[in-house]
Amino acid sequence: MNIVACYKIVPDAQDIEVGADGALRLDRAQWVLGEYDLVAIEAAAQLAAATDGSAVLLSAGGEKLNDTKLVKAALSRGADELYRVVDPALEDADAFQTASVLAAALRKIDFDLVVCGEGSADRYSQQVGLLVGALLGLPVVNATGSVRAEGDALLVERVLENEVEVLEIAPPAVVSMTSDAVLPRIPQLKDILAAGKKPVTTWSLDEVGGIPESPVETVSVKAPASIARKGIVLEGATDENIGELVSGIRASR
Repeated sequence: MNIVACYKIVPDAQDIEVGADGALRLDRAQWVLGEYDLVAIEAAAQLAAATDGSAVLLSAGGEKLNDTKLVKAALSRGADELYRVVDPALEDADAFQTASVLAAALRKIDFDLVVCGEGSADRYSQQVGLLVGALLGLPVVNATGSVRAEGDALLVERVLENEVEVLEIAPPAVVSMTSDAVLPRIPQLKDILAAGKKPVTTWSLDEVGGIPESPVETVSVKAPASIARKGIVLEGATDENIGELVSGIRASR
């Protein structure tokens, strides 16, 4: 079975700074693989091993995708090959634009299953996997806790609030994994060294049909304004303290 895992490069959350105007500053941030995408990569690698198949990676983004360290970080986690669409126009692409480019790239790849994370670690819209499936006209399942091959079909466990659905779908298909579906491996030195020798295919936007116009306009992205805390501490769960707490909450509305 040929499996494609999609991933995104994101700024490390601990390096993001907030300016005086609330705007996010990324100029000092290190860029890393999205934590939810690590789950997708691991799930793809495990399924490929279980079916004696192949696991390849796919990403679309700006020039940071060319970073050798990030390429090795991705390919050291069990995948055999990397495909990427690189263009500055993709640095601020929204979910629809990203999904459109990924879907176009997937039409150039032979696959049975596409595995996505539950959302990107920066915007976390949880839309890309669903949009990729819709654009390709394929069965798509989100909230996937596990997926395994059963003959010519795929058995997918979908984790809901009060139950777990077991679905049988025919490949090719698209799934989005929950954040706790599998535990991503920690690459060893030999894995990182081997990653540098694995094939990487780079496409331009023109080679995948360009990028569509976004159906929405992002006006701004800002951190929420900080709220000064009153710092009132009520000791003990007495009737008097509880009454004071309730009164304080009502007064602050």
